[in-house]
Amino acid sequence: MQMSSTEIDLYVGQRMRQLRESLGLSQGRLGRHLGLTFSQVQKYEKGANRIGAGRLYILAGLLDVPIQYFFEDLGERPEKLAARRAPAASGTELRELEEAFLSIPDDSTRRSLVALVRSLAGPANAAVAGVAAAEAAPAG
Repeated sequence: MQMSSTEIDLYVGQRMRQLRESLGLSQGRLGRHLGLTFSQVQKYEKGANRIGAGRLYILAGLLDVPIQYFFEDLGERPEKLAARRAPAASGTELRELEEAFLSIPDDSTRRSLVALVRSLAGPANAAVAGVAAAEAAPAG
């Protein structure tokens, strides 16, 4: 089945969103790293705006994934893709996790916990974990 360029833009945007969310990045934070506003990131993720090749290359480097990540499984039948997707965390789980995390009084402990979770999530998180650690470190 041949896909239109609009469908491909939407797919690439969805992959971008999935990765951003799995890394725990907000649209605003990702936008700042790319020199964009959160609304521009949002338009990319919805497929309303096309991500240029140069920006996609920078995005892949920032998120520590090969550029092919954004095109993986492109063109496969929807039922095959749905069968392979990992179950997402529920809103309740995320709220509970956020409440527990925010109840930790020590900043250093929270940063260590974030690093642990990212390391458990996989290698795609390494670059973002480094950015987060650098941002969270006290100015010296």
